[in-house]
Amino acid sequence: MTNKIEFIDLKAQYADLKQSVDARIQRVLDHGQFIMGPEVKELESRLEQFTQAKHCITVSSGTEALLIALMALGVKAGDEVITSPFTFVATAEVIALTGATAVFVDVEPDTCNINPALIEAAITPKTKAIIPVSLYGQTPDMDEINAIAARHGNIAVIEDAAQSFGAEYKGKKSGNLSHIGCTSFFPSKPLGCYGDGGAIFTNDDDLAKAMREIRVHGQERRYYHTRIGVGGRMDTLQCAIVLAKLEKFEWEIAQRLKIGDQYRSLLEKNPGVQLLSVRTDRTCVWGQYTIQVSEREKVLTALQEAGIPTAVHYPIPLHKQPAYQNICRISGELGNSESVAARVFSLPMHPYLDYKTQEKIAHAVAKAVVKATETVDA
Repeated sequence: MTNKIEFIDLKAQYADLKQSVDARIQRVLDHGQFIMGPEVKELESRLEQFTQAKHCITVSSGTEALLIALMALGVKAGDEVITSPFTFVATAEVIALTGATAVFVDVEPDTCNINPALIEAAITPKTKAIIPVSLYGQTPDMDEINAIAARHGNIAVIEDAAQSFGAEYKGKKSGNLSHIGCTSFFPSKPLGCYGDGGAIFTNDDDLAKAMREIRVHGQERRYYHTRIGVGGRMDTLQCAIVLAKLEKFEWEIAQRLKIGDQYRSLLEKNPGVQLLSVRTDRTCVWGQYTIQVSEREKVLTALQEAGIPTAVHYPIPLHKQPAYQNICRISGELGNSESVAARVFSLPMHPYLDYKTQEKIAHAVAKAVVKATETVDA
């Protein structure tokens, strides 16, 4: 028996869901329709019900979801897409792949999400879309972002909901808060498969049709190609796994909310730890449970010695990345993005994390912060 703390415990989740997961996989093996099998449409229907979006299009990854969304909108060279520089690289990567320019706007220091108050100043006649990222499991202020987009000619808004699937904003589900919502089923996400997968949500019939065609090489019907596309289908097996996980997803969301609250109560009295703010009109499903500290590397070293796994999401903002610093446009100062990138790190987070382990983690964090501070003072 091991006492090892898991950062994300997929083994515990599988043990809990083994019967359902195994049965779903076996069903696919038996019918043999590994590409666009019946589980694909079943999952899309279930996710439409979950989000209340009119259309769900499953795709091969969260990255592909964002790329297909931009392609369906006709984003191309010469266009600009506004987003946050403090996100996983895929958000800017897909903009670059269309030939458009990523325009970076700074984040809020307490949520690490894009600051809506700074978006309007970044809009130009070239602006074709805005991609707000729902980082760490909480959405930005989507109503405000949508209102800004509407005031400037109904600019398309694409929510990058890879870390927030299952969260709510003013009673509505993340992924169904704008023109298009994109999510990822990467194994570590709140709702994950056992490989790569993703989904796109929209209430626009024309966009849905375009995105369905783009994901199968721009095909309207077999061997009849109406547009440029990609090989972006989600495998039937991965859809089957997500269907099995959906059976307990509401319970897992509730556990994530509870565990997030417990972390807050355990850590909030530590003056060396800055917790993320969760706005009162939304929930956070903690795709990553992320905190901020000074002297991060010293804290991480101490936690590693104590057997506490950690991760940094993300250490270098995108405008500082070699591949992007010469092809992006910066709107205003990005001081918050640079500051949080130097301070954030994530603690173990999953629905099977017990309170005793959380106490051990919080105690180790407190000791690590004190040790790092003493080293600086010395």
